Order: sequence, then structure tokens, then C-alpha cells
Amino acid sequence: MQVFAKSPCRVDLSGGTLDIWPLYLYHANAVTVNFAVNVYTSCRITERAGQAITLKSLDQKIEETYDSMETLAAAKRHRHPLAAHVLKHFRPSGGMLVETDSESPHGAGISGSSSMLISTVSAFNKLCGTRHPIERVREIAQNIEAQVISVPTGCQDYYPAMYGGVSAIDLTVAGIQRKALPVNNEELNSRFVLAYTGKPRNSGINNWEVTKLHIDGDKPVMRNFARIAEISHAMRGALERGDWPATAKLLRDEWNHRKNNAPTITTEVIDHLITTTRKAGALAGKVCGAGGGGCVVFLCEPGAKQNVAKVIEAEGKGYGVRVLPVAVAPKGVTVKASA
Repeated sequence: MQVFAKSPCRVDLSGGTLDIWPLYLYHANAVTVNFAVNVYTSCRITERAGQAITLKSLDQKIEETYDSMETLAAAKRHRHPLAAHVLKHFRPSGGMLVETDSESPHGAGISGSSSMLISTVSAFNKLCGTRHPIERVREIAQNIEAQVISVPTGCQDYYPAMYGGVSAIDLTVAGIQRKALPVNNEELNSRFVLAYTGKPRNSGINNWEVTKLHIDGDKPVMRNFARIAEISHAMRGALERGDWPATAKLLRDEWNHRKNNAPTITTEVIDHLITTTRKAGALAGKVCGAGGGGCVVFLCEPGAKQNVAKVIEAEGKGYGVRVLPVAVAPKGVTVKASA
């Protein structure tokens, strides 16, 4: 039997970090707004004779083999910890080759690892016949990611991989609920540019530092997040109305407040790109994910997308900056099995 699962990455527009428990419990109307992009991760499982298990990351060029599931479970360290932790949870029987792959640049801030976990957990959910519903898949994936990076993780990164499209993730005392926003994908495609800065970031560092400050009662951080929650709630409404000028203003406001949370969230290159693209028609820009590098999303005036992309490539030359040719991914994870 062979199982193949594929899911998209995401771009977050507002409300990131609020999705880390328990931060959202301290703010009214806490919501994260994001959308899936056609940058994909995948997991392919191929059953084979014997008991040996091979884990291979095609994008990272990592491979390791264990003579049995018991040997894998007993190992203290793994070269491919993400896949290894998923196997430890599902405990499949028999030998197999597990191959993962990612189209996302390393440390891009577009949730490559979260998407990869949705792909991998979904593949094993199919292989093992556990029939977990998609929310249970998310819970398993999120908990495994926390094990791998050793800090708390937020929930918003998994929903674009699960459902695709544009999402509002409501964060409430009663739980987490994802709602699809009625945004025209072609309209959004014509208005956004995604650029990789050439510098990877570590989401576990920035998010965890900010989370600690919030929990410790740091008043400036708490005020910033209160305002970010308000902005994100308003952005949800702006997108539902198709009000792009308001969406751009809110994106600018979100980024300005987010930068105040920690000095490492932005970089000289990111600030330069956001400033220099204004004359080309970029209405707003913000870093994706935790910041400190990775990707930056730009929201543009109608018809300005190509000019903004050219400025980014010209100004980013020498830093490794490149524009990623992406679009909204309308669908989430898909799983196929064959004999």
C-alpha cells in the first residue's frame, strides 16, 4: 500500500501569536486572519516487506533507517524528528519508507512545518485506519510540533493546510473555530506579493519571548496585543466587505504594533523593502509568522503587483531576496491511497 498526502502553506495577515494558548483568553474578539498559498508540503508512505523503517526528507536531504518500530521509539535523537514523532504516536506495524518534501524555503515563516505535520499526520491517519476527524488531526499535529520545537505552538498555522482559502480563526473560551471568509481569490491574487528575504527565522524564539512577556504581565506587550486583537477583528470585517483600502490600513497598523513587541521581529532588510515599495504601489507590508526574517507579504494597489515585485527584486539584490510566484490555494489537505 502507498499513501500520499499534500497540504498548502499559509500567509498570516493579522492576529498571529494571539493563537498561542492562553494569550487569546485575555483579549476580547481574538481572531487570526490568514490564507493558504500554493506552496505545498507532502508525505508519501510506501509499505514494504520486513520491519525496517526509513525516514527521508527530500527537501532537507536527510535520511535515516531503523530496523524496527521499537528501535525508532527507543531512539533519543532523530535526524528527521518531525516524521519520527508522528510514527511514535501512530505506532504503525511493518516496514515502510516515509518520504516528506516541502516547497517552502527554509525558515520562510509560512508554516512549512505545520503544513508538513498536517500532511504527515493525515497520511498516517489513512494508513493506520484511525479515521480521526480533521480537528483531531490538527490537535495531534500541533502537539507533536510543540514536542519537536520544545515551546508552545499556536493553532492558526494548521487551518490553511486543513481547509485552504481565506480563513478567520476565532479564539474563544469555548474553543477554536475556523470560518471561511468570502474573499474572491483572484482579487486577492492580483493584490498581494510574497517575498522571501533570504534569511531564515526561528518562530520558537520570537513567539516564545513575546508569550513569556505577555504572561509575565508586561504592560506594553499586553496593550499591543489588545490593539492587535482589535485590528484583526476589524480586518476580518474589511475582508468580508471587500474593502481593500481598509484592509491595507489595518495591515499597516498590525505590523506597527507587532514590531513594538520585540526588537528582533523586524530587520533592516525588511524595513527597507516595506519602505521602498511604497512608491511602486505597495499599500502595506508585514512579516509572515514570528518575524526576524523569512517572508514578507505586501498588499498592493490595483495593477501595481508587477511593479512592486520588480522593486523588491532590485532592492533585495545582494541579500538573497526573491519574489515567490504564489497564489491562493483554494483547497486544503488531500490524501490518496493506492494498492
